[in-house]
Order: sequence, then structure tokens, then C-alpha cells
Amino acid sequence: MTEVKSYVRSLERSRISMTRKDRPRVFTMRGFEWDLLDGVFAPVYSPSTEVGLDFLEQYRVPFGGSLLEMGCGAGLAAVLAAKYGCANVVASDINPNAVLNTALNAERHGVADRLRAVHSDVFLGLDPEQRFDTIFWSSNYVYGPEDYEYGSLHERAYVDAGYRAHRDFLEQAPSWLTENGTALLHFSSRGDLGELERLAGSLGRRLRTVADRDVIEDEYGFDSVRHLLLEVRRAD
Repeated sequence: MTEVKSYVRSLERSRISMTRKDRPRVFTMRGFEWDLLDGVFAPVYSPSTEVGLDFLEQYRVPFGGSLLEMGCGAGLAAVLAAKYGCANVVASDINPNAVLNTALNAERHGVADRLRAVHSDVFLGLDPEQRFDTIFWSSNYVYGPEDYEYGSLHERAYVDAGYRAHRDFLEQAPSWLTENGTALLHFSSRGDLGELERLAGSLGRRLRTVADRDVIEDEYGFDSVRHLLLEVRRAD
């Protein structure tokens, strides 16, 4: 396993992010201030949130449509989508603090009337009748051992043990879309793209790269990391 793909190193990043003395209660990103609660992924310590937001802008998530942001964390993508025109936004996370954090940021930015934050493990906590024009997940793309037992919910934002969450997303996401909807997965070269493609094939899914970017993650000593926006489609 390379250093960049090391799940052990990613778990250490999780621990550092939770305990560093400069962890803010409020931070600025995209020209707005955001609340950050304890136990929630901190966008200020990783470029992935900014890259994911750039990808969504590049892909032009439809104004007036519906969006599901999975693994919402502090809720930036969901809140900005609602702020800039999505009429119906659902933000979900397995971490209850992240759900509360997203609701706080929706209130802060005046979009609570069209954004609902939901506690959900992948799709389990969602309204089974709801469908979305766009589903977006900036995933925990580092692969962890199948038998790894998480020490905290915060670790789940960094590592996916056995790619169980990725399997569920690949299998279920197309079924939650409107007729012309799109499921988008933000992945990176720090993850195991080969395993992801193998999983997709085994589930009758096809991955199409719709955007990519190389990013230097120098705060943690990484060289260039390639970030990918993948569209998940049925193979037939």
C-alpha cells in the first residue's frame, strides 16, 4: 500500500483534525461564513470540499431541480445549491453532528425552507418515495480493511472499510434518480479506483469520468493527487 493510499495515515489525519488547537468554530469558504461543530469533517484542512464544489459548479447542477448531498458534513454543497437555485435539497449524513451542523448552516444562510438535513446511512434514512435530479457524494474514498472497526463516526469521513458504503452507493443511487437524473461520485487517486471499477462492474454499473483535477495536498506531505468526478450509470 502506498503512503498516499494508506488508511492508517488517513485515520491519523482524522485524529489530528479533531484535536488541533486551531480548529475553528466558524470558518470562511466561498466568500461565506460557516459553523463547524465538534466531530464534523473540517473542510479547512482538506482541499476535497473546495474541489467538490468546483466540480458541482462545472457540472452545472440544475437550478430549480432537486439535489441529494450524501455525506454532507457541514453542508456546504447542499446549502450553496439551495442558495443558488435548487428548489428541493436533502442533505444526509451518518453522523448526527453533521446533520445538525448542516441544519445550522442552512439557517445561517436563509435556505432552511428548501433544505432538509437527514440522519441516514447511505440511503437507509431517506423517504423511499423521493427521487432526485442530482445525487452528489464527495466520498470517503480511502479503502480500509473489511474488518476495520471505526473508533469514531469522524473516521468514517476519511476511510470506507471494505468499500461497503461505496458498494451501497453504486448499487442503489440510480434507483433514487428522476427519469433524467444524474448520480455523481467525487473520488480521488488516494482511493482504489481499480476496486471501485470492479465493484461497479459486479453490480451492473458503469463509471464515466466527467471532470478531473490534479491537486497538491502539501499540508500532509502528499504529492499531486488526482480528484475525479464520476457519473454512475446502469451498464445496460
